[in-house]
Amino acid sequence: MRHIAYSIFCSVFLLLSSAVNAQTGFIRGTVYETATGDPLFGVAVRVPGTSTGAVTDFDGKFNIKAPPGTYSIEASFVSFQTVTITDLVVNAGDVTVIDAIWMEDALEELEAVIVSAEVIKNSESALLTVKRKSANVLDGISSESFRKIGDSNAGEAAKRVTGVSVEGGKYVYVRGLGDRYSKTTLNGLDIPGLDPDRNSIQIDVFPTNLIDNMVVVKSFTPELPADFTGGIVNIETKDFPEERVLDVSFSVDYNPGMHFNSDYLEYEGSGTDWLGYDNGIRQLPDRARQGDIPQPRQNPDGEVGEFLGEFGPTLGASNATSFTDYSLGITAADQLALPNGHTLGYQFSASYQSETRLFDEIFFGEYQNSTDLDQNEFQRAFTQEGILAEQSVLIGGLAGLAYKTSQSKYRINFMHLQNGETRSGQFDLLDDDDAIGKSGYTGLSDNLEYNQRSVTNAFINGEHNTVDSRWKIDWRASWTQSNQEDPDIRKTAFSRFGANSLRFVAGAAGNPSRLWRELDEANVVGRVDVTRKFQFNGQDAKLKFGGSHTYKERDYEILNYNVNFFRSQQPDWTGDAREVWTDENLYPNGSIFLVSGVDDPNPNEYNATVNNTAAYVSGEFSIVEPLKTIIGVRAENFVQRHTGRNQGATIVLEDEKVLDALDFFPSVNLIYALQEKQNLRGSYSRTIARPSFKELSFASILDPVSNRIFTGGLFAIDDWDGNLVETRINNFDLRWELFMERGQIFSVSAFYKDFDQPIELVRLPQQQTNAEFQPRNVGDGRLYGLEVEFRKALDFITPALTNWSIYGNLTLVESFIDISPTELRNRENNARNGEEIGDTRNMAGQAPWIVNAGIQYSDLTTGLDAGIFYNVKGRTLIVVGGGIDPDIFTEPFHSLNFNLNKAFGEDRRVVVTLGIDNILGDKLEQFYRRDFGDASDLFTRYNPGTSIGAGVKYSF
Repeated sequence: MRHIAYSIFCSVFLLLSSAVNAQTGFIRGTVYETATGDPLFGVAVRVPGTSTGAVTDFDGKFNIKAPPGTYSIEASFVSFQTVTITDLVVNAGDVTVIDAIWMEDALEELEAVIVSAEVIKNSESALLTVKRKSANVLDGISSESFRKIGDSNAGEAAKRVTGVSVEGGKYVYVRGLGDRYSKTTLNGLDIPGLDPDRNSIQIDVFPTNLIDNMVVVKSFTPELPADFTGGIVNIETKDFPEERVLDVSFSVDYNPGMHFNSDYLEYEGSGTDWLGYDNGIRQLPDRARQGDIPQPRQNPDGEVGEFLGEFGPTLGASNATSFTDYSLGITAADQLALPNGHTLGYQFSASYQSETRLFDEIFFGEYQNSTDLDQNEFQRAFTQEGILAEQSVLIGGLAGLAYKTSQSKYRINFMHLQNGETRSGQFDLLDDDDAIGKSGYTGLSDNLEYNQRSVTNAFINGEHNTVDSRWKIDWRASWTQSNQEDPDIRKTAFSRFGANSLRFVAGAAGNPSRLWRELDEANVVGRVDVTRKFQFNGQDAKLKFGGSHTYKERDYEILNYNVNFFRSQQPDWTGDAREVWTDENLYPNGSIFLVSGVDDPNPNEYNATVNNTAAYVSGEFSIVEPLKTIIGVRAENFVQRHTGRNQGATIVLEDEKVLDALDFFPSVNLIYALQEKQNLRGSYSRTIARPSFKELSFASILDPVSNRIFTGGLFAIDDWDGNLVETRINNFDLRWELFMERGQIFSVSAFYKDFDQPIELVRLPQQQTNAEFQPRNVGDGRLYGLEVEFRKALDFITPALTNWSIYGNLTLVESFIDISPTELRNRENNARNGEEIGDTRNMAGQAPWIVNAGIQYSDLTTGLDAGIFYNVKGRTLIVVGGGIDPDIFTEPFHSLNFNLNKAFGEDRRVVVTLGIDNILGDKLEQFYRRDFGDASDLFTRYNPGTSIGAGVKYSF
């Protein structure tokens, strides 16, 4: 109902405002200076021979009101070449948008340049000019590309960018570097992550209808935060709309292997799961937080029974028929000219997405190196395989206002994203007693999970320009609250004895367990940037300086409880987990009661804070005309504090500093303009990668599906002293780039990075009964890389291919880590006979190569866009082995997708989309691998299948 009321309100409001101007239309656009890529202030834009016209503001924007008809407009400015735009069709009540008018310096008197309006309606051109004129090495993708390619969220869109890969559809890796070396910002400011297992934000929660563009910055300049190495992905939400928008969209995706399948698993959740949050049915009972929960012999029977009755009774999933994926969206936006000459812009956007996934051949495996050094094959330790069903709901909402005066602009945005995911799994278990540390059993397991995550962001921004545009002050502030909850994760594992006997055995598959996990993080950021334009050596120059402060605070807690039996359990169970938590089985009628798996105080509870104060200064100038130099330095004073304790509370930290450092990050960027649209770039910078809150903790976190354990880096284990420190990186970049007409580009880049004490996730060889991993500083590392990108129209072959184009980008990387003495000793002790162990290996998380490619068809006259897009990255080390544990690698996933968009009607208000994802039907797989003897066994396997989608959008 709220969606319907909202749609009605927007429709009425826009109809009333458009009625005032029913007999007129608008011409809007932006004027840029070709030499610098900056918007031009004070340009006169008029209809020749009339008094109709406007003057551009400090953003280079203009707005002309005109009766319906076909027009030419003329843009003129002192010392610049006049540009005339022809064939502009104005309709009553509509806006004709010119994305970019480029003005050249007029060194001599020249006639006006005449350009057809159809030629310049391409918002990608503005992004390419930003790329060409930027002080940084950067790449990006605009909202126009989102529309053409059909990506529904930022995770899908990001993988189109040069050198970018997306892990699990959520996590952005730049240049193949792992999670910790990439950073995501929203409107240029830090935002907290939603996943305690990752450093970066899960960008799949950002629907593309909220995004104006995404820019990936790959080289450091001082105004940027220093904690990135591969790149920063900045998501910029929409600002001033160029034209009135009221769009409603609907789409549906069908996957034959996942949808309308009667093997789907579900369990009874809450009545609000469809809205992305639990209504409290999975909430932990209040008495469960007491030090001593009600138990037999310690509390009256009635009190124990009442306590157990407060828990949800469902421990197993039921078969159901899965539904298809679908999404709904609505966007309303416009800008209004106020009587005082100022402008007010507004936008409202909401979206709803529901996705259903069924993996009917999912597999998790644990393997060891054989103790027989003549044996190349791995020894199986533990496997679980079966069915995993997931239902995910994502709701996104954005409301924004922007206000512009002659010298200032103000913007305020409110955004909320809500995501809920239900997971139900049924697995066959096999524990192999031939492996070291294994008892040997088989069994069955039911796993039930619900995860809800939310991001609430308030953003305010002001920009102020002097009359002569020499000074600009940009200030911005952001408050973000993120929350992730896993309420009542239930695992019920039966151990098998003989052909038909199933029991709960603590020393085998274990007793049933229930777990609650919660993460709350607040993030407050303030930033001020000051820019002064001036002349140096007869050329345009800039001085930039500013500062920022970031405060983060995270609270994290895990509480878990295990089933015990007061009397002997019933002789045999049927294997149906739904029959376990029943009145006849619960104490006092039966023998089941709960014991707390949480020590007091809780080692899996912590509070952590960060205060990061930064200041910078940089200068941009040309010593000689073709060479631009950007040089500067950033200082960051970073303090991270931690409150927590280890198991048994023998070590207790109370707001202790676990990181405290003042670092300086210099950078030098050189841009040599070989020709007007051809650059040679070189840069050096120093950056940093810091441990996350979770990594600098005593937390011990179990993944209930894969049965793998994360152990915090503060634990001192054997030769690891628990002193996890930052990684400092030296970066060198070189790029040659050529920009051509109609968004065509060709570039070649080379880069080198040197890592001091990189952090990697290491498998603990001491833990042989469980798969346990810990973040540690390892030996120094370095990598060498090469990137090639091109985008080319195909009309050079034949005019018949005028509307066709191809694009591609390739990233090649060679990485090395100096193996630590302990790791080297473990590898040598477990080497196969005849195998040679070197003193270096690949960096964990670093892909050796990435490929993005596509072929597109675009015809403005018919409103048809179509394309085939391909993405893959090479085999990547993700977990470092050691001792009996082999290394784990991801396999290349060949993603081939097709998308088509077709606009219908005279005014093209209806757009129909068709898409096919994973045409090749590839699987997502990770393997234990050893090159010697080509040993290989499966670590994880998912089969996403092939999906077919269709959608429609209507513009009122």
